[in-house]
Amino acid sequence: MERRTLLKSLAALPIAASSAAAGNLWAAPASKTRLLFVFMRGGYDAASLLVPVSSDYYYQVRPNIAIPKPSDDLKSALAINADWGLHPALRDTIYPLFTSGEAAFVPFAGTEDLSRSHFETQDSIELGQPLQGTRNFRSGFLNRLATTLNTDRASAISFTDQLPLIMQGTAQLPNMALRSIAKPQVDARQARMIAAMYDGSPLAAQVREGFVVREDVMKQMIGEMDAANRNAITAKGFELEARRIAKLMKEKYNIGFVDVGGWDTHVGQGNGTGYLAGRLDELGRGLAGFAQEMGPEWKDTVVVVVSEFGRTFRENGNRGTDHGHGSVYWVLGGGVRGNAVRGEQIALEQKTLFQNRDYPVLNEYRAMFGGLLARMYGLNSGQVETIFGTKGRDIGLV
Repeated sequence: MERRTLLKSLAALPIAASSAAAGNLWAAPASKTRLLFVFMRGGYDAASLLVPVSSDYYYQVRPNIAIPKPSDDLKSALAINADWGLHPALRDTIYPLFTSGEAAFVPFAGTEDLSRSHFETQDSIELGQPLQGTRNFRSGFLNRLATTLNTDRASAISFTDQLPLIMQGTAQLPNMALRSIAKPQVDARQARMIAAMYDGSPLAAQVREGFVVREDVMKQMIGEMDAANRNAITAKGFELEARRIAKLMKEKYNIGFVDVGGWDTHVGQGNGTGYLAGRLDELGRGLAGFAQEMGPEWKDTVVVVVSEFGRTFRENGNRGTDHGHGSVYWVLGGGVRGNAVRGEQIALEQKTLFQNRDYPVLNEYRAMFGGLLARMYGLNSGQVETIFGTKGRDIGLV
């Protein structure tokens, strides 16, 4: 192999657990509880997802991109309660989950980070640490969760090209992107050659485990890929990936992470139709497909969907929105106390906006996640503080 090909191949390797933990990593999950964390990278417009239909100010400052109040028009918001509606692109996917009590939304959610920088705010959320004082940039909160639960109770994986910050830490967790799973960059012969190069080095065990991860995932997916080649699965994009994730989480993993990009809508955002509607439709189909694929295990599964921040309450001159602050988080699952909008809320008027432009953050994410995970896994207050550096706040999501 040429050096350039070798380096590219090594960069694509999943990061494997140490050989000492490998037996636990690949055992079937001992705990029934499963968690999938979905990150919408780009800062999506939460006011289009969960529409503040009772706010006259919303319709005043969004003359071109507001989602109409609920009506018989298929482009109007889907009725949730007197204050909120749901984007019509989710009519056939997330809305049925919501009405059946398997989905809830938390508005005014987010971090205390005020940078409005994609990368800085994403890092803040993935770290799950207080902004004040020294932060450990090699310790993400899902890694700390996996460490707290121990490998006997939890196995975790990131369904991404590279291991994200949220999964980095003392527990060595694997990552593997599923979108290109049908086109492995390294065949079996090359894998053996690369592994042999590391024999006798400190990295030998991790490199070999990395190839074990890849081979095992490929074996799990080969039947599904053959079916897809016969057009058995017709959905594209995130739905196919989400269904693959569900197949793996049913068998091997309790904790998963995946990210979905394309949410930075400065220009031509659209309203009931258009660019953002298309992205929400794709995400909704993926999440609904994940729920369907989980089957009976859906009752013990929780899906959390977040973004780094929301967007400006007013539309800009390009019929889009700019970087904001507070957002809306989604929580889905068969055991979720759904059909509700949860957490602290306020009426949306000009005077209640943060810095006269954004949703305020009333439901701080570390406290909210701490309360959720405490309910899901039976964590005590000390364990929650170890993970998030703060006490949890139970807002009744599960």
